[in-house]
Amino acid sequence: MTASASDLVLPSTGPEPLPQDTAVAAVLGYVRGRRALWFRSPSQPEGRWVHVAAFGYDRFDRLAPDDGAPGDRDVLIGEGLHGRLDRARWTAVRGALDAVWPLAEDAVARAAGRAFEELPEDEFSVLAEPETVGAALRGIWSRSAQLPGVRPEFISAALHHRHPRLIPHVDVTTRRQLWPHVREGDSGPEAVIHRELRANAAGFATLQETLARLLPAERVPTRVRLHDQLLWLAGSLRLPAAVGMGRASEEWQRYAGLTAATPDSGR
Repeated sequence: MTASASDLVLPSTGPEPLPQDTAVAAVLGYVRGRRALWFRSPSQPEGRWVHVAAFGYDRFDRLAPDDGAPGDRDVLIGEGLHGRLDRARWTAVRGALDAVWPLAEDAVARAAGRAFEELPEDEFSVLAEPETVGAALRGIWSRSAQLPGVRPEFISAALHHRHPRLIPHVDVTTRRQLWPHVREGDSGPEAVIHRELRANAAGFATLQETLARLLPAERVPTRVRLHDQLLWLAGSLRLPAAVGMGRASEEWQRYAGLTAATPDSGR
């Protein structure tokens, strides 16, 4: 099957192009998906079925970012995506945020208002270091990983939420997917994200525009966050589940109607 101009060719997610329809359904599933959970409480000890969010959109993407110095809310944001921390690890993550904050500020200053995908390739090359965005992002992960009791993905989540257009969110699953595609001279796995976003600029633009129409009341993810969602769903083997949930949503019915009414849409 020949890929259309809006399909996403993301080697980090797999060998086959990701059709635009599949990407739309997957993100809709990430936003709207619910799963059944048997819930017991003191008032209802016999228990009952409830439906809770299947993914982290409500606990992470929907929340407005903070400004100013790092605080306790940043740790709570990380917990919303990666689960609860015990007291010792919570304290460790909170301290790690202070430790890496200057590196995050360096990345923001270097970007000068540009989004991640708008940065030139040199920002993710070791040949242009030390003062590059890529070097700052590598420093954030490595410093976080070296601190006792700290899981770097919590730091990554908190900083991405603060700067959703610039700082990618990377966790153990997505980092494992990215590393095999790192080339000689890359500053780190973020260089792979940058290449894939640049190579698929038209596809991600179409995806963002579609989601903005289908989800007018929601906070539409940035391109770097959309890449993370699709990569995590593929790498964690949750992509089929998210696509199924997305195709069961009201928004998908509208989308299917719009694409059916546009015969020259390339699908």
